[in-house]
Amino acid sequence: MMREIDCKRITEVVRSQCMDANYFLSEDMKKCLSKAEKTEDSPIGQKILGILQENLKIAGEDSIPICQDTGMAVFFVEVGQEVHITGGNLSDAINEGVRLGYVDGYLRKSVVKDPLDRVNTGDNTPAVIHYEIVPGDRLTITCAPKGFGSENTSRLYMLKPAEGIEGVKDAVIRTVQEAGPNACPPVVVGVGIGGDFEKAAIMAKKALTRPVGEKPSDPKIIALEEELLTKINALGIGPGGLGGKVTALAVHINTYPTHIAGLPVAVNICCHVNRHRKEVL
Repeated sequence: MMREIDCKRITEVVRSQCMDANYFLSEDMKKCLSKAEKTEDSPIGQKILGILQENLKIAGEDSIPICQDTGMAVFFVEVGQEVHITGGNLSDAINEGVRLGYVDGYLRKSVVKDPLDRVNTGDNTPAVIHYEIVPGDRLTITCAPKGFGSENTSRLYMLKPAEGIEGVKDAVIRTVQEAGPNACPPVVVGVGIGGDFEKAAIMAKKALTRPVGEKPSDPKIIALEEELLTKINALGIGPGGLGGKVTALAVHINTYPTHIAGLPVAVNICCHVNRHRKEVL
C-alpha cells in the first residue's frame, strides 16, 4: 500500500532545516569541538577553538547564522519505493523550502543562475539534490548547506589501480595540506573511494553528513579513517591555520565497487561547522 506525503509538508521541513542548520551546530559537532579544545596543545589554537564555540553559542541564542557563508543548499533524499508524493513535484517542493528558508531566515543568498553570467537568483535556489530510491514507505531528507571556502579546496583524483592504498592516503593528505587555512580548520574530511568520476565525488560529500563518532561497518575503513586523521593532524596546520595539532576533527570514508582500470578518489573538505540536518517523514 502506497503512503502519501504532501509537498507542503516537505517544503515546511526543508524551510526549517535550512534555518536550523545555519543557526545551530549539530550535537555531534558541538561535542567534537569541545573535545578538540581540551586536546589542543597550542595556546593560540585553544583560543581559536574557544572563540569558535563562543560564536556558536551567540548564533544559537540570537538565531543568527553561525557563518556568513550560509552555503549552497545540498540535499540527500532517500525516497521509499512505497511513497507517493502528492500536491506537486518533489524537486519543486524542496526548492520552495530552500527559498523560504533563506528569505525568511535572512540567510545569505549565494547562488548565481548561470555560472558564467554570475547573476544572483536572489533566494539561494536551485538546490543541489541527490536522490536515491530505497525500500520502504519513508522519505528521508538530509540537508547539508555547503560553504565554498572549504568546497573550493576539495579535489578529485583518478588514480591508477597500482597506486593502491598508499596513493589514496597521499591524495587525502595532500588535499588537506594544500587547503591549509583556506578551508577554515579544524575541518571534517569526506572521502569517496571507488565508483566512477561522479560517484566518488557524491560519496565524499555524503560522507560529511555522517555524525562524527559514528563508525563505518568495515574494520578496514575504520582503521584507515583513524590513520588519516592522525597523519592530517600531524601536519601542524591547526585551528585557523595558525598552528596546532587539531587540523581535522574527523575523516569519513565511503567506498563503492569500481572498474578494474581505475581508482577514483574524491576528497571533500568541510569547515568546522559541517552543517547537516536529517528528517524522516
